[in-house]
Amino acid sequence: MTILPKRTAIAVFLAFAFAYFFSTLIRAITATLSPTLTQEFSLNASDLGLLAAGYFLGFSATQLPLGAWLDRHGPKKVILGFLTMAVLGCLAFSWATSFSGLLAARILCGVGVSACLMAPLTGYRRWLPAPTLMRANSWMLMTGSLGMVAATLPVQWLMPWVGWRVLFLGLAALVLLAMVLIAWQVPPWAESTGQADEPTSPKASYAEVWRHPYFRKMAPMGFFCYGGLVAIQTLWAAPWMINVAGYSALEAASGLFWINIAMLAAFWVWGWINPWLTQHGFHADHLIARGLPLSFVLLAIIIVAGPALSTGASTLWALYCVSCTFVALAQPAVSIAFAPALAGRALSAYNLVIFSGVFTVQWGIGLAVEGFKTLGLTELLAFQAAMSVFLMCCVVSYVYFLTAKSHNRLS
Repeated sequence: MTILPKRTAIAVFLAFAFAYFFSTLIRAITATLSPTLTQEFSLNASDLGLLAAGYFLGFSATQLPLGAWLDRHGPKKVILGFLTMAVLGCLAFSWATSFSGLLAARILCGVGVSACLMAPLTGYRRWLPAPTLMRANSWMLMTGSLGMVAATLPVQWLMPWVGWRVLFLGLAALVLLAMVLIAWQVPPWAESTGQADEPTSPKASYAEVWRHPYFRKMAPMGFFCYGGLVAIQTLWAAPWMINVAGYSALEAASGLFWINIAMLAAFWVWGWINPWLTQHGFHADHLIARGLPLSFVLLAIIIVAGPALSTGASTLWALYCVSCTFVALAQPAVSIAFAPALAGRALSAYNLVIFSGVFTVQWGIGLAVEGFKTLGLTELLAFQAAMSVFLMCCVVSYVYFLTAKSHNRLS
C-alpha cells in the first residue's frame, strides 16, 4: 500500500473526476431528453423506463469481472479499456434510428462508463488514508452530481441549437479527452503499489465478499434505497413532475437542475465533514440509521400530496434526494471492511447490487405505472401506486439493515 504525495493525489483525483463527470452526464441525460425521445420514437412509460435502465443493465453486467480486473491490473489499464466502449456507445446513440438501436447504444454506454467510479475508488483504497478516502468518495459523487446538473438545463438549452444527436457526438469527443488525461496523470498499478501486476492474493475471490456479514447487511439497502435514489434522480423525478405535478418539459428540466445542484452541495458538505465525523466516532452505520428515515417521510409526503404540490414538487424531490445521501456512506464503508487486496471486488460487488437496483427500480416503476393503468387507475393514481410500492421496498430493506448482525460494524 503506497500513499501518494499530495500533489500527485490531486492530479489523479482531477483526472478521474473529469471522466466521472461525463459518465454521470451520459447516465442522466435521458431524463432531460425523455420528452424529445418519447415524441420522436413514440415511446410509452415502459419503453422509456427500459431505455434508461438499459444503461444500468450494461453497467451491472460488467461489475463482477471489473472487480477482479481492478484488483489485478489496477485502475489505469482497466478504465482506459472500458472508456473505449463508452466512446463507441455515444457514437452509436447519435446514429440510432429505432428504439432497439437506442437501447443497444445505451447498454454499450453503460458498459463503457462502468469503471468510472470503481476504478478511482479502488485506487484510493491503496493510495489514500481512510479519512481522506471518505472525503475523496464524497467529492467524486459531488463531481457526478455536477455531471447530472450539466445533463439538465444546459442540455435543454443546447437542444434547439444542435439537437440530441450532435450532443452525443460531442460527448464521444470529450470522453476521448478524459482518456488522454487519465493516461497522462494516473500512475501504473505496479509502480503505485510497489508490487508486480498480479493479484495480491491468488485465493482472493468474490466468495469472500458475498458471504461477509457486513456486505449482506448493506446489500438490500444498496439495492432499493441507493439504487432507487439513482433511478429517481436520473429518470422518474422528471415524468412525475410532468405527469403528476403538471410541469412543462422546460420546467421539469429546471427542476432536475436544482435537484442535482442540491445533490452536488450535499456531497460537497459530506466531503468536508466526513474526516471530522470519523475522528469523533460517527461512522457510516450510525449516520445511516439516524438519517435515512427522513427520506421515507419525504417520499410519503410526495406520494400523498400528488398534484397538490404543484410548483413545490421539485423542491420536495430535491429534499428527498439529499436525504438519501446518507446511504451513499455505505459504499466506502464496505470497501474499508475488506483488505486492500479485495477492494476492487468488494466495491464492484456492491456497485453491482446498487445498479441492479437502479435497473430494477427504473424499469419496475415504468412497468408498475403501465400495470396499474391497465387495472383501471388514472395516470395520476398509477404513478402514486407505483411510488408507494417502491417506498415499501425501501422501508423493508432499512428494517433489515437495522436487525441484521455484523461482526464488522465500523464503530
